[in-house]
Amino acid sequence: MVQTTTQTEPRRGDGAKPGQRANAADRHVGSRIRERRVMMGLSQQQLARMIGVTYQQAHKYERGLNRISAGRLFEIAQVLGVGVSWFFEGLSAESEQNEVSPRQRMCLELARNFAMIDNEKHQEALSQMARALAAQSQAAQASLASESDAGDAH
Repeated sequence: MVQTTTQTEPRRGDGAKPGQRANAADRHVGSRIRERRVMMGLSQQQLARMIGVTYQQAHKYERGLNRISAGRLFEIAQVLGVGVSWFFEGLSAESEQNEVSPRQRMCLELARNFAMIDNEKHQEALSQMARALAAQSQAAQASLASESDAGDAH
């Protein structure tokens, strides 16, 4: 005799069981999705369209409010051009940092704005300026370090 079962609850598209709340790992994965989306210059609406969900669902994924099924995460990874493991980088049991630091926020904004520049010459000019400023900053730090070392010798 073959026993059949019927589904008593409607199927949920977010991969979570009823009553199951998102946790720190879900929030981390969501923030990594947002980070990668912004790096690629995509809006939430564009990402939602690319993975076949509503804008609201994409927003919930990024905020870590809804869990993401393995299949959906694989699809998101393909669309964003990364491996699934990329979303878990930096996740550890002891760190439950959910907030993006001001520096991280600035880097994300810089990446988003850079991706929106259509003119390649402008992009290259901005890249050259960033390299020059970074070199200047490193030279100043090296100078301070050598002055500090010279002061310690006396």
